[in-house]
Amino acid sequence: MSHSEDAGSEFGDVIQGSCYCGGVSYAVTGDPVLSAFCHCTNCQRLTGCPFVHTIHYDWPEFAWTHPEPYISRLNSYSIPSKPWKIRYRCTKCGCTVASHNSRTNHWSVWGAQLERDESGKILNWEKVKPTAHIFYETRMLDVNDTLGKWEGYEDKSERIVLQ
Repeated sequence: MSHSEDAGSEFGDVIQGSCYCGGVSYAVTGDPVLSAFCHCTNCQRLTGCPFVHTIHYDWPEFAWTHPEPYISRLNSYSIPSKPWKIRYRCTKCGCTVASHNSRTNHWSVWGAQLERDESGKILNWEKVKPTAHIFYETRMLDVNDTLGKWEGYEDKSERIVLQ
């Protein structure tokens, strides 16, 4: 977990994110493995929202950037149904900031926590914008956009055709 701040910098633009209070921060580089609106029941229950913008990166493209020791500002937890996925949150504001999946060796971050410009727009949006809605069958609301809707992960499950 304790990558250096330079981890992955050779892959291109650095995208930064943080918790609400700014006590925990991270950087990601390279292209996401996945960027989608997730409607799964775990994301719904963990956030209290109908869906989240989840962005997955390969392990070497994620790095904590707050002062070391990194773990001193983090609490970690996993849910019983997915013990291989460890979620990290800030000890001060309680905001979940990232998770690591030891089965895929991917880090996940949420789009809402990425750095923004003065008008409130997420920086590097073209690189991180969602390409699909995943786990759409458990949605809490219908989303009328042009993105594909999938039963599970994009291109790895059945695409949902809405009438």
